[in-house]
Amino acid sequence: MKLNEIQQKFIDDKLYKLGKSKFRSSFILRKKEKSYLEEKGLEKIEEHAFSFIKDRLSGKDLINDGKQTPMRGHPVFVAQHATATCCRGCLSKWHHIGKDKDLSDKEIKFIVALIMEWIKKNKDG
Repeated sequence: MKLNEIQQKFIDDKLYKLGKSKFRSSFILRKKEKSYLEEKGLEKIEEHAFSFIKDRLSGKDLINDGKQTPMRGHPVFVAQHATATCCRGCLSKWHHIGKDKDLSDKEIKFIVALIMEWIKKNKDG
């Protein structure tokens, strides 16, 4: 997904604020996630991100909210925790996206863009 200049600044500002959190900044891509990312490529990982967000976070009534995103095993999962997009509670607290409604397409695109930017910035580190 290509971001315009305003969107890129907004995402960069969010990542900067998230990086100030001791917990959020503790997440890194491990060897397994980096290998998977290299094998699949960013385009396929972005497809996975859209799928995970739609399947696991888009609804308003999630029975397992707060427990639906593993801590590791896929670059998107790690990025979700690093970007506070892992559950509806974190989306509400960090991004002011309410838990009482289904996610809009615009919100899903924002979440995926944030995840992908984090991955791009952390894939070589």
